[in-house]
Amino acid sequence: MKTPLVFDIKRYAINDGPGIRIVIFLKGCNLNCAWCHNPESISEVTERLYSIAKCIKCGTCSIFCPEKAITLTAEGIFTDEKLCKLCGRCAEGCPTKAIQMSGRSQTVAEIIDEIEKERIFFDQSSGGVTFSGGEPLLQYKFLIELLIECGNRGIHRAVDTAGLANTEILLEVAKHTDLFLFDLKLIDSDRHKKWVGLPNVIILENLKVLAKTGAKIIIRIPLIGGINDDIKNLTETARFVSELEGDRKEVNLLPYHKIAKTKYQKLGRPNDFRLMEEPTNELQNRAITIFREFGIQASIGG
Repeated sequence: MKTPLVFDIKRYAINDGPGIRIVIFLKGCNLNCAWCHNPESISEVTERLYSIAKCIKCGTCSIFCPEKAITLTAEGIFTDEKLCKLCGRCAEGCPTKAIQMSGRSQTVAEIIDEIEKERIFFDQSSGGVTFSGGEPLLQYKFLIELLIECGNRGIHRAVDTAGLANTEILLEVAKHTDLFLFDLKLIDSDRHKKWVGLPNVIILENLKVLAKTGAKIIIRIPLIGGINDDIKNLTETARFVSELEGDRKEVNLLPYHKIAKTKYQKLGRPNDFRLMEEPTNELQNRAITIFREFGIQASIGG
């Protein structure tokens, strides 16, 4: 297992579980959603993001680079990937933050220290910490250490997952988790494989098993125009959720937006955003109605 990396920490979060929360984003994902809002979360290793729009072509990065991997050109900087060690010195020296590093190693103690700084907000709002990604279950040993320590301190714990993991791992994580934010992308396995990269058979079975344990679960569904907003997919998804054991599940619909486009450019990754549309208000309301017909409370955001 690779060394667990954190790629972001979001404070004062109000859409990732109840109350005011701190969200710890662990790097690495075993899915590759075409619409991913955090493409820097997919790889398990440290990555460098470069914004040519912010680059003033000052050459400071090439001076700071100990490997001499960076060359300044008329179009911006060129990096020899064979020489680059991803040490981050170039990002440290960049005066405009045109270069940024994604992924840093942190210990359990260091992360707990960051979480504790937000405790006053947890206590006043019934909030807590949410572990997200990427896919946090990929780093399950590290995740469980964090969950246990937070539990010992009386901090509410949520895990945001797509559920693609060994079932035993999921159930072990569940012993130390107060709330799951469980992501469902598409209900049809073939369509899921087309847009996400892998079938969803294990994901759906894991959700059924998790529901049987009585775990508190909120279903989160990205709503993407042209991908999963059709009546057939929404109806079959609503039926599946309605048949889960335990308490009736709450559903959060998360409208797709294209704000991650610049991230793909910074990473140098192509992405055809023309295939995906931001859902209209009419589409969003139709989705809410479909879930309501199955007795499920669905809301936008969450």
